[in-house]
Amino acid sequence: MSRDDGGRTGPPVEWQRALHLLWRAATAEVQDVTGVAEHVYDFLLPLPGVGTVVGARWDDRGPLYLRRGRAARDGVVTWLPSDDGWPGGQTCPDTVAADAVPAVRLVDLGAAAPVDPPLAGPSLRGSGAAWAVECVFPLAPGDSAALWLGLDRRPADEEAAALQERLTQVAEILRAGNERILEIRAHERRQVRDAFLAEASLQMDASLDARETLHRVSRLAVPAVAEGCVVHLFGEDGRLAPVATAHVAASAQSWLTSTARDDPWMKAVLSRGAEDREGIVLRGDDLTGGPFGTPAGPGGPVQALSVSPLRARGRVLGTLTFLYESADAGGRDLRMLSDLAGRAALAIDTTTLYEQRRRHVQMLQRHLLPRALPEVEGLELSAAYHVGDPSLDVGGDFYDVVVCGETVSLVIGDVCGRGAEAAAATALARHTLRTLLEDGVAPAAALARLNRALTGEGASRFVTALVIRLVPADGGWDAEIAGAGHPWPYVRRADGEVAETPARGLLLGVVPDARYEPAHFRLAEGDTLVLFTDGLTEARSQDGTQF
Repeated sequence: MSRDDGGRTGPPVEWQRALHLLWRAATAEVQDVTGVAEHVYDFLLPLPGVGTVVGARWDDRGPLYLRRGRAARDGVVTWLPSDDGWPGGQTCPDTVAADAVPAVRLVDLGAAAPVDPPLAGPSLRGSGAAWAVECVFPLAPGDSAALWLGLDRRPADEEAAALQERLTQVAEILRAGNERILEIRAHERRQVRDAFLAEASLQMDASLDARETLHRVSRLAVPAVAEGCVVHLFGEDGRLAPVATAHVAASAQSWLTSTARDDPWMKAVLSRGAEDREGIVLRGDDLTGGPFGTPAGPGGPVQALSVSPLRARGRVLGTLTFLYESADAGGRDLRMLSDLAGRAALAIDTTTLYEQRRRHVQMLQRHLLPRALPEVEGLELSAAYHVGDPSLDVGGDFYDVVVCGETVSLVIGDVCGRGAEAAAATALARHTLRTLLEDGVAPAAALARLNRALTGEGASRFVTALVIRLVPADGGWDAEIAGAGHPWPYVRRADGEVAETPARGLLLGVVPDARYEPAHFRLAEGDTLVLFTDGLTEARSQDGTQF
């Protein structure tokens, strides 16, 4: 950068061009604001009277780095706090608010009682600087930086003002560049988070088995979110119990499970996490007294731990715990952890409700069917019932065997639809037929009576049914059959011949005065009679192919 004879900076256009290059580097070319350092020192070192430029960055935990550049000497040198030759100490300048303007001042390094700038003082004096222009500025909340221009003499007021103005301009560019970088990183994290949560939701929604869903939650989170994961649920006794664990180290799996189940410190932490709506994050001294953080542990040192409540439909089901080997990871994205916990809780609650309802449906279905078939001399009776529809509604198929003296009546039927209304119609149909057949009513008459009952009740669902009454006869059984819109049964003769047995009749519950005519056939020794519902003939494979 050129200077005039009076020592003032040359044409303003040169500085403006330099600022433009710095702006382009800070906002378009680098992925971290520290990568602009080369440009910063190139622009600041040629300023009038500047022999040294020192820069530093720190956050809430302490200094991050210290950098020094000297004109025509050793170039730019960078120190980290962990380096043996770290010259900056641990005291940082006062942090300015994230929305504050850069704070600039002129510092006398050679005074009888000099004000030693934190971090930069030794580097400035070691380079022979007698005065310094200091600029402290924010990069982001909790993230600050500073620049110092080391001067060999006190600058004139006009020159000092010019240097302060230029430092302020550089600081504003660095802050704007850092904001852009943070926005890009935040956008990338959001994309990764949204993709992960979308995949997690798909995986968790892919199963209606509660145990499988819990294991999917833990397996998805490791190692995508953390090195270890534990899912706890509240039991009927009100206590948290581990139901799924995962760890990147296979050898740590059993250790993590037992720790999550038995360790008193862990139980206290989980109770806190379950009560906190946003969850808790522990790191550093917060882990003191717990089973984590020791290198000797089977899973390696745990530097941070987070506990998120599994909350769904207004109640807390349990907790989702993550173990991190990096102290920074624990609270990096609490929103994502909360979102994941919410989705997991909803999936767990859904599968739990599904399991409960499935058990209730199974129990109700058992009450709609006979517990066991009777034993009848001369007959071998058997039945099979399989629910082909994956829905949770009660099916409308029913069957029964009624013994009245020497007479045996076989009943099979199907109520249109599924659900509670179909279950009510199924119970009415089965128990009405059973009562009539126990009283010796013939098959056709029993169907007619049931039809009047259904139409009289104003039933909105029709019913199909078959009733076959068997009476012992020489060498076999005489059969009387009556049907009401139900698939006809088959008879397989002892010689292998198979024939359909017609049983014509209107559906039950449609026409009040429907008549049902009986038909007769004979079952000889060795013959087989097969009754079935349309669930068998209309069964399909998983790809929709009809059997």
